[in-house]
Amino acid sequence: MSAVSASTPVEHQHSSFYKFVALEDTAALAQQLRDAYERQGRQVGGNILLAPEGITGAIGGPVDALTEFEAELRRHAPFASLHFKRSFCTTRPFTLLKVHEKPELVAFGLPDVTGLADRPDTHVAPQDWRELIRRDDVVVLDNRNHFEFKLGHFQGAVDPQVRHFRDFPEYVQAHADAWKREGKTVAMYCTGGIRCEKLSGWMQGQGLTVRQLEGGIVNYFEQMPDADADWLGECFVFDKRIAIDTQRRETATTAEEVYGDDPAEAWRLARARRLDPGGAT
Repeated sequence: MSAVSASTPVEHQHSSFYKFVALEDTAALAQQLRDAYERQGRQVGGNILLAPEGITGAIGGPVDALTEFEAELRRHAPFASLHFKRSFCTTRPFTLLKVHEKPELVAFGLPDVTGLADRPDTHVAPQDWRELIRRDDVVVLDNRNHFEFKLGHFQGAVDPQVRHFRDFPEYVQAHADAWKREGKTVAMYCTGGIRCEKLSGWMQGQGLTVRQLEGGIVNYFEQMPDADADWLGECFVFDKRIAIDTQRRETATTAEEVYGDDPAEAWRLARARRLDPGGAT
């Protein structure tokens, strides 16, 4: 296939995914995905992360090219059952495809915590989430950063006011005893589900009763046409679109509006401004 020019007026979509699965040779897999990107004519951009505990990624591009690259991912046996969550774009969400290798998919800050650990299933389908978060014996915990919560969140959710995911365990430890005394179930959510996936086993080890929104916020928007009955505001996304609404459509929100003049978030604003080195739209 020939490469698509940044100015070509074609519909773009965004696709996010993750899977905790044991991988033995991430270097070989990474090269195979880079080769597929070249064969396809560099039509799909994004970021893919491989680690011994699995894969996570966000990719975007013209719809047909995106579908083809998703199929390429599924051709690899460990990723045969990957679930892709689609959303819509006015802005081309990524310019280039980057495939990274790291020791873990999510930097958690605690040793010996892995998404591969056997544990009881804590997932709650979007169709059951609405009823769960309205119960009096449930604390709804937003498992994201403070700036993400400010932009949008589920009604009644608690903002831990953390600046980095690695700070989240400290918040949980500070409140775990009170939640247990009060007989609370902790219902937590994040953008795509991976942060909750990594946390849930550790939280169960703290003696907490935990439930997590299956597939995260994006899956809730996809499965629940009336998601705005529970969701306030927009959902931050980590690409050039900045934010989407409950219909998974790009909004007009800018990075400057998200981060404002908060000195603690200045580095995130600078990173957002670097996301589009080619000025593609």
